[in-house]
Amino acid sequence: MRILIFFLAASLLFAENGKGLKMPSIFSDNMVLQQNSKVAVWGLSNPGDEITIKASWNESAKATADQNGKWMAHLITPSAGGPYLLKVTDSKSEIEFKNVLIGEVWLCSGQSNMEMPLEGWPPTDTVANSKEVIANATNKNIRFFTVTIAISEKPEFDCVGRWEESNPETAAKFSATAYFFGKKLYEELNIPVGLIHSSWGGTPIEAWTGAKYISTVEEYKDIVEKLKNARKEIDRLKAWLAEKPTIDINSIKSPTPWKGLDLNDSQCAKPGFDDSAWKTMELPVKWESTEMGNFDGVVWFRKNIKIKNEWINKELTLELGPIDDMDVTYVNGVKIGGYEEGGYWQTDRIYKIPAELAKDQNLTVAVRVVDTQGGGGIWGSSEKMKLRPTDSNESVSLAGEWKYLPVAEYYGGKLYLFDVKNAEYYKRPKLSVEYSAFTPTLLFNGMIAPLIPYNIKGAIWYQGESNTGNPELYKKLFPLMIKNWREEWGLGDFAFYYVQIAPYNYGPNVESQKLREAQLMTLSVPNTGMSVTLDIGNPNNIHPANKKDVGERLARWALAKDYGKKIDFSGPIYKSMKIEGNKIILTFDYTDGGLVVKEIDGDNNFLIAGNDKVFKKAKVEIKDDKLIVFSDSVENPAAVRYCWDNISEGTLFNKAGLPASSFRTDNWD
Repeated sequence: MRILIFFLAASLLFAENGKGLKMPSIFSDNMVLQQNSKVAVWGLSNPGDEITIKASWNESAKATADQNGKWMAHLITPSAGGPYLLKVTDSKSEIEFKNVLIGEVWLCSGQSNMEMPLEGWPPTDTVANSKEVIANATNKNIRFFTVTIAISEKPEFDCVGRWEESNPETAAKFSATAYFFGKKLYEELNIPVGLIHSSWGGTPIEAWTGAKYISTVEEYKDIVEKLKNARKEIDRLKAWLAEKPTIDINSIKSPTPWKGLDLNDSQCAKPGFDDSAWKTMELPVKWESTEMGNFDGVVWFRKNIKIKNEWINKELTLELGPIDDMDVTYVNGVKIGGYEEGGYWQTDRIYKIPAELAKDQNLTVAVRVVDTQGGGGIWGSSEKMKLRPTDSNESVSLAGEWKYLPVAEYYGGKLYLFDVKNAEYYKRPKLSVEYSAFTPTLLFNGMIAPLIPYNIKGAIWYQGESNTGNPELYKKLFPLMIKNWREEWGLGDFAFYYVQIAPYNYGPNVESQKLREAQLMTLSVPNTGMSVTLDIGNPNNIHPANKKDVGERLARWALAKDYGKKIDFSGPIYKSMKIEGNKIILTFDYTDGGLVVKEIDGDNNFLIAGNDKVFKKAKVEIKDDKLIVFSDSVENPAAVRYCWDNISEGTLFNKAGLPASSFRTDNWD
């Protein structure tokens, strides 16, 4: 779900005017530095101090801290190898980094399909063959760095994270797509690979773009200015939150860390509890669309119900529909059910109420909802919210007005607790601007800027689902973000390879094929490549299980373009069309030995139309490396479309088995 975040963990580590030698967390034991480069090394010290960097591969560099204590040096790295030591000293202290490798470093970013770990988000969002992959994940030459989710109104100096070696424990929690990408590189190159993972589920591309660049887009000029003007408000909010008690979820050594958490909120379940100060919310709903807005954390919902006399002393069934993400549900202060681990956000909650709890007409239903990411709340259809006798279909609706109170905010692995008795959440300082992971620039500031200018070979990107509502704007935003990152890093047009979003049933109001088209058009940006997933998606799940092929298809681009491997790397890309009589002849790039059509249930997912713009199902024939498209119903064809909807799956491949992108030959609306 979307999350309202008020302070970066980086600000908890140190202030930029702090005394002594300090370095950002991207430098740690187990790190991988880019081979055969002059890598940037930077940090903080006392103004005027001389900093010396010495590497055990017999290279050194020096820098002097400026008036703000900032310093930067550039250190020559050798060809791949290690492990090495790296020592950084100033006039009073020394930092030593151990087990450093030299190899290939890649940034891996995007939204939930990049974030999705090898262990998945069971039971519905799983990664194929994950148990076997995790069990065999030990490899000291593959290293991970995961940036803890964070937002900021200004570019940050640091983030929270650390380099780790690949093993079953670390790989299970790491991005599956990034893991398979890195593993393929290692298998082909046999040199160390460092993967920097910085992603956040459900987030739009504008949040990953810096202010200087996004402000050039007319739609976002105002928000950049508003953020600048709201800094004092944001500072007040940060100070208010910093006073709250916390629970570190990441420190709880349990496979179910959310289970049985004591937030000093148990009174919220009791029927006699005074909830008169609580506000109301119409359920079902994702709470992001309500006054509460973007929020991750713990929220209580309460509703008093009067049942029929004939229901008294009978077992009842409570149905709430799906709850995102977790819940514990009480009736008259007694727990009757719950899902206290992640992965059940699409699961309908259906709980039995024992007859002894229905002693009279009055029932108090209290639901503690925990949401850690993405949309949150009791969010299904009104028809799914009801109460009935277990032995009867007669029911009363529970949809409508419920009281609610947020009691804890979740950020960066920690819960920040609010006082329940005083309904403290409602006293939170207000902001004049949205401050969330969906706000333009905030993820760039909090999760990308702290990594710059750490030397990388390139980046991989898996995002787009959250921008399907405006594909035309994405045509501007995607190339702009790539330009932003490349210019900020100052490494030239480094490789940027990305995943085209897979088929998914977004509903009738979304045309995700146009977002795929925007991604296809981004191939015009120099040194980019696109991994097509039309054949390995799941129209009923936005998080497809096959992450292995996704990562390996990205790796094919890198192996071919950056490492000189003779390997097929792209499926067919539509190039041109020619009309001959009642047929349209299509040509493609990357046919690699010819074309293959694999029909799905007798359908090839090609459409053809005349100038009337009425598309009919088409037949196709392969001739050499061309595709001939026609229909008996279209005498004078004018245009062809392929997989031109939300859910059509890929049928067109080259002989290497790589799928073609969806495309259209027309530009009709």
